[in-house]
Amino acid sequence: MKIYLDVCCLNRPFDDQRQARIRLEAEAVLAVITRVDSHGWQIMQPR
Repeated sequence: MKIYLDVCCLNRPFDDQRQARIRLEAEAVLAVITRVDSHGWQIMQPR
């Protein structure tokens, strides 16, 4: 599976985690990155 993550998604784990929405988004991004490592997914680069 190929996945495209916008740069703002990749920065989300470094944002202030005190707001629930930001914390959930950060957890989701980290979950996707974990699956890329463990399931052989590919992160696509923009063209």
